[in-house]
Amino acid sequence: MNASVYTRWFKDIRLEDVPLVGGKTASLGELYSALARHGVKVPNGFALIASAYRDALTEAGAWDELGGLLAGLDKRNIADLAKRGRAARAIVYAATDQEYLRREVADAYRQLEQEYGANVAVAVRSSATAEDLPTASFAGQHESFLNVRGPDDLMLACRRCFASLFTDRAISYRIDNGFDHFKVALSVAVMKMVRSDLAASGVIFTLDTESGYRDVVFVTGAYGLGENIVQGTVDPDEFYVHKPTFNSGFRAVLSRRMGTKEMRMVYAKGHATTRNVATSQAARKRFCIDDKNVLELARCAIVVEGHYSQKAGAPTPMDVEWAKDGSDGALYIIQARPETVASRRGPDALESYALKSTGKVVAAGRAVGEKIATGKVRLIKNERDLRAFRPGEVLVASATSPDWEPVMKTAAAIVTDHGGRTCHAAIIARELGVPAVVGTENITRQVKTGMSVTVSCADGDIGHVYDGALPFSVERIATDRLERPHTEIMVNLGNPEIAFKTAMAPNDGVGLARMEFIINQHIGIHPMALAQPAKVKSARDRRSIKLLTERYQKPSDFFVERLSEGVGTIAAAFYPRPVIVRLSDFKTNEYANLLGGADFEPKEENPMLGFRGAARYAHPAYAEGFALECAALRRVRNAMGLTNLKIMIPFCRRLDEARNVIEAMARHGLTRGEGGLEIFMMCEIPNNVILIDQFAKLFDGFSIGSNDLTQLTLGVDRDSDIVAFDFDERDPGMLQMLTMAVRGAKRSQRHVGICGEAPANYPEIAKFLTELGIDSISVNPSSVLRTMVIVREAERSMAKSTVVAS
Repeated sequence: MNASVYTRWFKDIRLEDVPLVGGKTASLGELYSALARHGVKVPNGFALIASAYRDALTEAGAWDELGGLLAGLDKRNIADLAKRGRAARAIVYAATDQEYLRREVADAYRQLEQEYGANVAVAVRSSATAEDLPTASFAGQHESFLNVRGPDDLMLACRRCFASLFTDRAISYRIDNGFDHFKVALSVAVMKMVRSDLAASGVIFTLDTESGYRDVVFVTGAYGLGENIVQGTVDPDEFYVHKPTFNSGFRAVLSRRMGTKEMRMVYAKGHATTRNVATSQAARKRFCIDDKNVLELARCAIVVEGHYSQKAGAPTPMDVEWAKDGSDGALYIIQARPETVASRRGPDALESYALKSTGKVVAAGRAVGEKIATGKVRLIKNERDLRAFRPGEVLVASATSPDWEPVMKTAAAIVTDHGGRTCHAAIIARELGVPAVVGTENITRQVKTGMSVTVSCADGDIGHVYDGALPFSVERIATDRLERPHTEIMVNLGNPEIAFKTAMAPNDGVGLARMEFIINQHIGIHPMALAQPAKVKSARDRRSIKLLTERYQKPSDFFVERLSEGVGTIAAAFYPRPVIVRLSDFKTNEYANLLGGADFEPKEENPMLGFRGAARYAHPAYAEGFALECAALRRVRNAMGLTNLKIMIPFCRRLDEARNVIEAMARHGLTRGEGGLEIFMMCEIPNNVILIDQFAKLFDGFSIGSNDLTQLTLGVDRDSDIVAFDFDERDPGMLQMLTMAVRGAKRSQRHVGICGEAPANYPEIAKFLTELGIDSISVNPSSVLRTMVIVREAERSMAKSTVVAS
């Protein structure tokens, strides 16, 4: 045999070589040869091509034996599938023990040694010839081996890779997807190992894996070799980078979440090539990579996506594996494949799941998907438990294994103790379209087999497992026939975790982004307690604040980062559509409930009419807290480049108050008109309506807050059970107020919208505002499509009336 019959080096491999080397290795060759000039680092290596597998089986006379073994297989018989798969692997392993293959593998390994040093460690990965196609993902179906050294051990790993073409999961997957067992061959990629055991590794997606939103890069990472992330045995760090602003020159991490990273996979000696060790407490409290690394990984992923999109002639979101070398500090791309799940979701219809009632929360973790499911628990502790699994049950385990996939396909939902949103359980659940909650930490200790549960992923980033079968609704709305009105229909939003999903639905931007939701849910500490921590009296509160802010140079940096990332995520999701963020509009009793808040808030008899809104911002009692709010918004606009963000002042009683707030904002670097900054005002006090011409000289637009405006116009406390029946936006006096507000803003050529739920609750209000010529109506996400239909009908009626009148 010639020396190079069955081996090909990465430099000689391109994407078009899938029939020769399989999808995984074809992609590695493409990365290595085409993207190095763009600064994308890929370790060198070679492939043992697919004909090595075919020729070895032919020479050994193994085809007929394999064919007879798999004939008539019913994959639903798990025990028989395991028995036949085991026998098939033994046949292939024996057949590929060929001397000519040994010589070629040894020669190629010695060349790698010349480049990287004696006894270089390599990764050995299976690469099927039908792998990573746009309509199928074989990820996790076949075996990989890490930290393999020496030609003898390398040959053994190659033979085990060949044999893994007949793992139970691979056999099952081919049956499900209509692949002929004997038309799929296997190549083996041998690549120099990156010493990520000394640093970190992870997975990148060039879209949001849950919503399919394409304008972000999603980076996950953990210490050590990357298998732990893929297998779901660790909860990784997560980062988002916004593509459009990154491509415009802004270098900022959009948001981040620290994972627990309980263990790290490192090199081992002897028969076991890798092992897991516990991560130190200090390391767990740090991100595994810094912002500079995150941004460089995002750049590489964007380059990879651009290259593959150009090759495909269409946008091609990518799934990319990366590794950081602890020896040289460099970042390497070690795999890339087209993403085949979230990117294939069609925009033809919107499905919205909602619980009709809630119950006792058994466990919570990372939500995968946006659905809800109910079923009886099947606790899986080992492979034997799988035999008892019944379709429609909820699979609960510490973590899942690729071998479980035939059973996972029949589950109503999947819940695990460990893992992040790129672990095996999450990937399979996403592909199957079933809800999953991963990284709960304790679900296996909280439930028993046979227990009825509800798994809900419909509330954003956090998924919940509830005791019992709870009722829920599913609304499916076709969008292809939706006719958009001329009046802008915007959304009210506070939760950044549902921003990407919400942004993908038809809308014209965010009419009200509630800052207080982010402060309450993602920060939890009073701004003044962070600006002046020494004034916090409670020792318990001081300890909690110190714990939450320990990785920051000063406590206030925690507030600025968290708030800017929350607001920034919403602004990025809707970019370049406008996002109007309202400055914090807590009442004093609500502020006091925040950590450390009681030391900075007065006690008021009627907080609704007290120290709130514009009155706070320039007042000495809150001036330092307001400075932090401004710093966060300045970071969103200036560092993140999200200039679609507009700022709105709530509860501004008087003209002097308005001027004071605008001046305070300017002192903090938020000057109206500078960099296109627009400042809006909530029109929610009768005085705002009465003096709208004067307020219009100070602001760029108005948003009518119908709740407070109705309350103050009618003199009704909307929170009082006794008089709440008098709270009605349809009152003639309120209709007059709305008329004066809209006409006054129009008279001054200022944008005017409404951000209350009145137009969604009462179609006649939506019709009334449309006829007034209001510029925008902003409602909760669940009300957007219904409001669009109402407003479009009102516009049609107006058009008909105009025709008749003429």
